Amino acid sequence: MLYAVFMSRALPPFPKPQEPLDTPQLLEVGQAADEPCLRADAARNRARLLEAAARLIAEHGVAGVTMEAVAVAANVGKGTVFRRFGDRTGLLMALLDHSAKQLQADFLSGPPPLGPGSPPLDRLRAFGVAVLYRTAEQLDLQLAAQPEPTRRFAHPAAGSLRMHLAVLLRQIVPDADCDLLAHTLLASLDPALIHHLTRQRGMPMERLEAGWLDLVARVTRTEPPH
Repeated sequence: MLYAVFMSRALPPFPKPQEPLDTPQLLEVGQAADEPCLRADAARNRARLLEAAARLIAEHGVAGVTMEAVAVAANVGKGTVFRRFGDRTGLLMALLDHSAKQLQADFLSGPPPLGPGSPPLDRLRAFGVAVLYRTAEQLDLQLAAQPEPTRRFAHPAAGSLRMHLAVLLRQIVPDADCDLLAHTLLASLDPALIHHLTRQRGMPMERLEAGWLDLVARVTRTEPPH
């Protein structure tokens, strides 16, 4: 079961400039701190570059994504790609950011059990399953775009996931250190760990899903779902 199948809807097209948004959005990766809003032409160029990178991944895998290859595919100068994303890691992180925004929209305003409307325990279970399958589906990209250790946990996408988990945990186990516990739970969904378990040890995704549900039950002192 892939994340795209598990989730309520497929990923949307890359956002157009000034497209209205009805849910809170993650910060854009690779965007300068003093440039909160891209100009219309810059936004169009950015979307075109991301679309070109996505095509290269579909055709050649993550290894086929270089700054020069993206520039050629998007018919722009290589300097344009470097100015927009900084380096190859920044480009790959921007691709993941688009998917992360969809995940964020699903757990903030999508249908239950991932979105509002279900008890917090059900939402916590669904959250881990969604992240697990999304990571497995995009594993090569997730690993290639992994920030350096000093930036990894400060990234806006990581902060969004951690905050959501902490909010749910405070409703389930209010006496716990929910912020630290959120870090601990997210560690079990780490892309490097999922790579090790699925590709190096050959564990099926069903076992990882069952492991997440068991972990949630033990942390929250509740019964696992039948």
